[in-house]
Amino acid sequence: MDTQTTTTLLVHAIDPARLAAVYDTGTDAHGNRLLRLAATGEGEPLRCCLRFAEPGEQIALISYAPFDHPSVWTEVGPVYIHAARCAGYTPNGRLPEQLSSGPRVLRTYRDDDSMNYEHNTVVTNDADLAPIIERLLAEPDVATVHVRSLAPQCFHYSVKAGSAYAGRPAA
Repeated sequence: MDTQTTTTLLVHAIDPARLAAVYDTGTDAHGNRLLRLAATGEGEPLRCCLRFAEPGEQIALISYAPFDHPSVWTEVGPVYIHAARCAGYTPNGRLPEQLSSGPRVLRTYRDDDSMNYEHNTVVTNDADLAPIIERLLAEPDVATVHVRSLAPQCFHYSVKAGSAYAGRPAA
């Protein structure tokens, strides 16, 4: 009997220490004051806890760059977070449920954080992103995948491959 092997996906929301600095100072890392607003509930993805905001929930818009070190691939863009600290995202080896399908842009990066243009992928439909990301992370020259929105290409979260585990027997 064959056993199906699945890759554990190590999903990273905005680093809690970087978020703490934003909440403590009231400004993002680029000097912008927190822009607080009530969520419409029409698709504001929260990068602190990796879910969509509920209508009326207090959220904030900040500028964010996924890389916290010098890199020519450092891009700063707007992202939503809760207006006040939340419990954050608890990794579970899978993609966050509400942000696990397309449409999305999947940007791939090597171990040295240089972008790997060869494997960047555009998902134009509502496909499940997990198998696509698993395939990308199986490439020997892909260490990290950044999941971004399709049109504005705003950062959602990053994913690395964890250890593989044996799943249920394959049919």
